[in-house]
Amino acid sequence: MKNWSVSRRLVRGFTLIELMIVVAIVGILSAVAYPAYTDYIRRGNLTEAFTTLSSMQVKMEQFYQDNRSYVGTNTPCVSSSIKYFNYTCEGTASTFTFTATGVAGTTTSGDAYTINQSGLKVTKKFKGSDVTLNDCWAKKSTTDC
Repeated sequence: MKNWSVSRRLVRGFTLIELMIVVAIVGILSAVAYPAYTDYIRRGNLTEAFTTLSSMQVKMEQFYQDNRSYVGTNTPCVSSSIKYFNYTCEGTASTFTFTATGVAGTTTSGDAYTINQSGLKVTKKFKGSDVTLNDCWAKKSTTDC
């Protein structure tokens, strides 16, 4: 007769309870890590809007210095798209406003930022919510300006 208690101790492996505990821990960690990771990626993509809007403001100021107007032939005030944002521009002889709106289907789809001739940076939408933050572009939250 075989002694089952001795042979059972020699068998290596995991019990079903141990495996379920590991799966639960992995699930909890991924539930916390994934939103933090996607928010990190979104914040990285926001730099496209900030650099493009700032660059366009400088180009418009250079144009104004040459022409004494923000409108005219070869004005940099044009609509365009890059990877994460669509850009629009509205201008008159003495004012302009560039707007960056997040492209649908990307991590930036709920964001909208503007800059004008005075250098006023405004956050219009942040993570899909309408906000009006004057003189700042929100990155992490509406209070981090």
